[in-house]
Amino acid sequence: MRGYFAIGAEGISKPMNLGALMRTANAFGASFVYSVGAHDKVHTAYKADTSRTFKTVPYYQWDRIDEMALPKGCKLVGVELTEDAVELPEFRHPRAAAYILGRERGDLSAEMLAKCDHVVKIPTRFCINVSLAGALVMYDRVRSMGAWRDRPVMPGGPNP
Repeated sequence: MRGYFAIGAEGISKPMNLGALMRTANAFGASFVYSVGAHDKVHTAYKADTSRTFKTVPYYQWDRIDEMALPKGCKLVGVELTEDAVELPEFRHPRAAAYILGRERGDLSAEMLAKCDHVVKIPTRFCINVSLAGALVMYDRVRSMGAWRDRPVMPGGPNP
């Protein structure tokens, strides 16, 4: 798979959610993980990250949106339930992307949404846990951009 991706959250406040997001990012091969305006207590997120992501994947923590420094050419993709967001299964992921999720009990800020190049939504009836949302976005990216064969017509796996 060509390109790279990162995943982050704005205003995240629960260390366990950030830890789970980091572990999943490590498993899916993220280039870096980040947060913007995270609560002070998320500094203990490493306790929830049993894969020790801090040792192998860079983590960037910005206090404010204007401090964000994404690599040149990296597209910011917001994940939010808005009317104009593209449904995730219909979204073509950018080759270089940084996905940003909202806080646990709220949405992405208007300022963050304005900064996004794209906004996608997971086709659910209501908001789901931030680390689970991140896992779904990363899975969709890997699934849609990888060299996977088409799914078989009949239930089950492909025939050998």
